[in-house]
Amino acid sequence: MMKQNVVNLKRRQQGLSLVGLVLSLGILVVLAMVAMKVVPTVIEFSSIKKAIVTAKNGASTPREVQVAFDKQAEVGYITSIAGKDLQFTKGDDGMEVSFSYQKKIPLVGPASLLLEYEGTTARSGVVAKKPE
Repeated sequence: MMKQNVVNLKRRQQGLSLVGLVLSLGILVVLAMVAMKVVPTVIEFSSIKKAIVTAKNGASTPREVQVAFDKQAEVGYITSIAGKDLQFTKGDDGMEVSFSYQKKIPLVGPASLLLEYEGTTARSGVVAKKPE
């Protein structure tokens, strides 16, 4: 009777082995490290989008928008782009401001993560490409 109870207990017990636990924790650590490097770039992207809207609303010429953006960038710790990197197009509501940039995040050794960000003030959401 006692032997059968032990066998039944072993069948009912389920869980994670030590190896499974170590592998799971390793994967979680890697994902957390990548997230800690990516989240600041996403926050900066959000700040850039807000800055171009503010700069566009407070200016009437492309040069004024660039200067206003540079001031916003200085206050908002935006380092990825500057006012000279903004692209301007004529839209239905007048002048539209767009931007695009890449952010390369080194991971381990030669491995890195390349993020491509772009945004615009246009309602259509179509980003103007910089002529090459």
